Amino acid sequence: MIPHFTRAYRAAAIIAGMRFVTFAAPALSQDIEVASGETDPILGVSDRMGAPEGGMCDVHRSGLVSIELAGPVSAGDPLTAAVDGRAVLAEAAPGETIRVGGFADQPGVAGDIIDAWLAPALLHEPAA
Repeated sequence: MIPHFTRAYRAAAIIAGMRFVTFAAPALSQDIEVASGETDPILGVSDRMGAPEGGMCDVHRSGLVSIELAGPVSAGDPLTAAVDGRAVLAEAAPGETIRVGGFADQPGVAGDIIDAWLAPALLHEPAA
């Protein structure tokens, strides 16, 4: 097993397993929710069990983790959050900055569970 850092957070809403998560109200608490798009600051990936609203959710913050895909990716592609927290290819439009949660360690298509290397970052595409 490859070691990684995992920490428990309280779920502000139901969180499915193997999804990108973010802070629900960062100025008010450490509660988390499913990341819902490419501009959400990605905290990490929920463990396989996820959590009910108000429950505790283990969040993988570093290392190689499993995540469910919402679209096709190739090994090495940068990943961001789809509307339901599943991973999709991170592609910024000209003049746009988006959040990256990590990088695909293997190829896959929507519905696949792949390994991804967690590496939060920003992806900026200069204006044309």
